[in-house]
Amino acid sequence: MAIVNRNPPLRTRAPHKHRKMEHNTLVKQAGEYVFKLFKNQLSKKLVYHNYRHTFETVNEARDLGEMQHLAPDEMEDLLLAAWFHDTGYVNTYEGHEEESIRFASEWLEQHNHPQERIERITACIEATRHKTEPATLLQEILVDADMSNIGKDTFFSTAELLRVEWEIFQDKSFSDREWAQFQMDFLLSTTFYTYQAQRKYAGQLGLNIQEQRNRLQKEIKKKKKEDKEHRETLAQPKRGIETMFRNTYRTHLNLSAIADNKANMMISLNAIILSVVITYLSTKSSVTGAEFAQHRSLLIPVGTLLLTALGSVIFAIISAQPEVTSFSFKKEKMNSRKVNLLFFGNFTNLPLEDFQHGMHNIMRDKKSLYNNMITDIYYLGEVLKRKYNILRISYTIFMVGLVLTVIAFGISIAYFSDGVPVAEQVGL
Repeated sequence: MAIVNRNPPLRTRAPHKHRKMEHNTLVKQAGEYVFKLFKNQLSKKLVYHNYRHTFETVNEARDLGEMQHLAPDEMEDLLLAAWFHDTGYVNTYEGHEEESIRFASEWLEQHNHPQERIERITACIEATRHKTEPATLLQEILVDADMSNIGKDTFFSTAELLRVEWEIFQDKSFSDREWAQFQMDFLLSTTFYTYQAQRKYAGQLGLNIQEQRNRLQKEIKKKKKEDKEHRETLAQPKRGIETMFRNTYRTHLNLSAIADNKANMMISLNAIILSVVITYLSTKSSVTGAEFAQHRSLLIPVGTLLLTALGSVIFAIISAQPEVTSFSFKKEKMNSRKVNLLFFGNFTNLPLEDFQHGMHNIMRDKKSLYNNMITDIYYLGEVLKRKYNILRISYTIFMVGLVLTVIAFGISIAYFSDGVPVAEQVGL
């Protein structure tokens, strides 16, 4: 950064002992007043514009004023302006300069400070407003002191405090890259007005600019890497995505085949049982009354077995029964990515031209392709869920029916023997 001397040659006035004078003047009282004001009324959420920042501004203004060899009254007014320049934050964040001027004016009038000097102090406070060009030497010194943070090695830590403060009070949120760019622009666009400030802070300011440039480059590289990973994930068919879809489809098809095999097994088993039971009943349909009495004890267990096999085979057949989910949709819905053109139950309802147009759109748009594949997997899952739920009912009926049949046979054997109840056989 080029350092421009915008000030006249240094004054040859002999230096004064300002520090000793401060302890017995209005400046000390102003410092005590601002300390109590901030302690009692300033929000604790103001992590940057607080008493610490004001105290540092006062010290920097004093050093720059001494380097400039200010007259005692000028030094006093400069320090008073430095003490009061941020007091307006007690009441407001935006436009705090007006409130700071009001605090300073009222307090100085109470202490009988000359009116022309009050106006000089308030003009200095007004000069600290953003994008305001200072017009006098005192204003330039105060602005340089207020901005001295950019020429210190603590710049980056205090800048983070300002970032937090803006998020709270101004609802300004920055990403790391945006904040790095903002700080870089700020450092490059900000300059010190007085030669003394340029000489004092220029060295560290240059180091801060270089460090901020390095941070910005890191954030830019990080953003490019994230964008690249994002593009590769969404726009390019990576091997991992293809493997995921392939395995998911294979798993769904295997589960569907297992469900069909279980249903076929249940159908075959119950069909055999039904054949045996029906054959048994048909052979007993022409028996005499004595023979019927002899075999009537088996009617309940045989009937239970018949109902069990019938109920189980019905649900097994429903489970194995092919089901095609289809939708009726208009042509404009095809572009909304809410349909699945990869499933035959959908695209067979479309004219060939519309199907071809839709497939070409899918092949051009990776997001649409993945969306259709995801939709297809979802409906395959719904079909599997229905298959297994119905198959579970079939197996449950078969299991419960077999248990009841065995119990019925046991009861029949216990109470009947050769068609005569056991109690009658023993003479009871």
